[in-house]
Parts: sequence; C-alpha cells; structure tokens
Amino acid sequence: MYNYLVITASYWGFTLTDGALRTLVLFHFFKLGYSPFTLAFLFLLYEAAGIIANLAGGWLASRFGIRRMLVLGIGLQIGGLLFLSLLNPAWGAAVSVIWVVAAQGVAGVAKDITKTASKSAIKITSVDGNNQLFRWVAWFTGSKNATKGIGFFVGGLLLTTVGFKSALWLLVALLVVILVACFMALPAGLGVSNASKSVKELFSKSTGVNILAGARIFMFGARDVWFVVGLPVFLYSAGWDFWAVGGFLAAWTIAYGAVQALAPALVSRSPDGLRRELPAACLWIVVLTFVPAVLLLLLELGEAVPLERETIVIISLLVFGLPFAVNSSLHSYLILAYAGSRKAAEDVGFYYAANAGGRLIGTLLSGFLYQAAGLSGCIAGSLLMLAICSLLTFGLLRLADDPLDGRS
Repeated sequence: MYNYLVITASYWGFTLTDGALRTLVLFHFFKLGYSPFTLAFLFLLYEAAGIIANLAGGWLASRFGIRRMLVLGIGLQIGGLLFLSLLNPAWGAAVSVIWVVAAQGVAGVAKDITKTASKSAIKITSVDGNNQLFRWVAWFTGSKNATKGIGFFVGGLLLTTVGFKSALWLLVALLVVILVACFMALPAGLGVSNASKSVKELFSKSTGVNILAGARIFMFGARDVWFVVGLPVFLYSAGWDFWAVGGFLAAWTIAYGAVQALAPALVSRSPDGLRRELPAACLWIVVLTFVPAVLLLLLELGEAVPLERETIVIISLLVFGLPFAVNSSLHSYLILAYAGSRKAAEDVGFYYAANAGGRLIGTLLSGFLYQAAGLSGCIAGSLLMLAICSLLTFGLLRLADDPLDGRS
C-alpha cells in the first residue's frame, strides 16, 4: 500500500506538469498565428514517441525496476521543459516548429515511460485479487486524469499571468522536488522480473491483450480527434479567453477523472473478473458511440435546433465524458486482468503503445479535419473510430465463455 501511494502521488505531480505543458504549447503558438494543422503537427513526435516509449518502458521496467523508470521519466520531462524554454522568439517559423516538435518528443517519451512504470506497479502491489485491482486501477486512473485537468487550467493561468518561459521554469522546479522524493521513497528492486529476450517474445501477446490494444487505438483516437485541437480552437474562436478554455477543459477532465474513480460502483463484478465486466464494456462503448452520432446530427440541422452551436457542443462534451470515463476505466482494468503477472509491465507497455498510436492518429486528424471541415469534420471522425472500437470490443465477448483464454 505504501509503494502504491508513493507511485500515485509521484504520477499526480508529473501529470500536472504534462497537462500544463499541453495547454501552454497549444495556446502560445495559436496566439502566434499557427494554423490548426500546424498546431497538431507540434504534438506529432510527442504522440509518436509514446508508441516506442511504452514498449521500451515496459521492457525496461521489468529489467531495471519501477523506481529507476520513474526517475528516468521525470528526469526526461525536466530536460524537455528546459529544452523548450530555450526557444528563441527571433527564430524563423520552420526552426521554431522543429525545436518545439523535438522538445515535445522528449516530453512524450517521459510521459509514457512514467505511465507504463506507474500502471504496471499497480498489478505488482495489488494483493487482494481482481476486486482490489479494479478499485486501485479506477482510483489511480481517475485521480490521474483529474490532476491532468488541473494541469490544463494551470497551464492557461500561467500563460496569462507569468508568460510562456517563466511557466516552464516553475514546472521544472516542481518536477525536481518530485524526482528527489520518488528516488528516496521507493525500493530499488520494485517490479524487477525476467524481461523478454527477443523482439518476437516482446510482441507475442495473448488474444485478450491484442484485442484490447486494437480497441484502445480507436477509442482514444475518437476522443483526441476533436479534443486536442478542434475543441480548444473552436471555443477560443467563439470568444473564450485562454484561461477560460483551459478552465473548461480542466473542469471536464476533473469530472471525467472522478467518474473513472467511481467506475467500479457502476459495473457489476464477477468472481473471475471478466464474465460480467466484458458485457459491461460492450454496453458502455455502444452508449459512447451514440453521443457523437447525435452531436453530428444536431450540428448538421443548424438553425432547426433552438440552441447555439457552442451550447450544443458543451452539453455533448459533458454527456460524452460519462461513458468515455467508464469505458476507459474498464479497459484499464481489463488489460491488467489479462496481463501476465511475470511480465505485467511488458503487457501494459504494449497496450499503452497502442493507446499512444490512437492519440497520434487522433491528434493529426484533429488538426486536419478541423482545418478542412470544422468541428463537424472532427465529430464525424470520432463517430467512425468509435464504431470500429465497438466491433473490436464485442470481439472480447467470445473470451467470456473461457475467462482464462487470452491470459498470459
């Protein structure tokens, strides 16, 4: 329990800086006149690096332990923030974009190494079977997202009050404190196990892990395709200030995290940890898919709907948050339920590499579709991705007849 609390607290602090960094970069460069697609491009390496970082992070955590990987991830985040703070306003647009993309790449590696190490540690420290595992995963994931929401607000507030460079330095100071505390509090050998000896072995996963990874790609792509660039730019273009947009995104993410933490109360539990949870995942993904479908219809009806477009989008986003949070929490639990105890970190890393792939696709499409077709284009992209995610999630139901099928 002590190690779980230390890891969770460390990840909270890290996630706060990660959320703040995203808001800082998005709004600072939007204010400088960058197009929506260019804004999406700034996050390209951040998301792409996460695919490799998750795979490598799982393997490294098994080989070198959780503490070393947490320290490495936090240290990389410090380096990325300092690197970004050296950006010179006098540089041309091309050099500036390359510099920011490189700094974001470092931050992406940092985030996913830290996340993989932290989430795999839950499997290792859980001692009371699937019931405790679901509660711990839900609390960890929900509280992490609430902290990230606070980070969105902090980023917008810092940009407004102290400016871009000073904000980065303040985040670095916070991370230095977290790094020292994490290194001193955690045992060196936590999570060390027999790592895979070949690439083939690393990618050889169970059926359950593979299907979940595929579903995760499209579920998080469906969120980010309108959340990363389209929604913030839409709200700002509607007349909102930076801190107001950051505050709204913060409030949504905090509420989303709270629902994630409460997800175990919304899902009927089963002794084997899968027989009821799998049908629940199918139900909630169908509910989620209906939200962008209805939103797209309302946007296309235009003046026939007695509400402003801005109001419709905000209400829909609030509705979207509930089933998305429950789905995310269920998936985070299921991957640990399917993960093998011997190489939990590697299975989790593989799964979150797919998660990073989904975010990468969603981020690029968010800028491209918003620039090409506005927010309606982003919502249409979200609907298509959720339809594919639903098909993959229903593929898990065949495992319900044999709950051990697909487990490592």
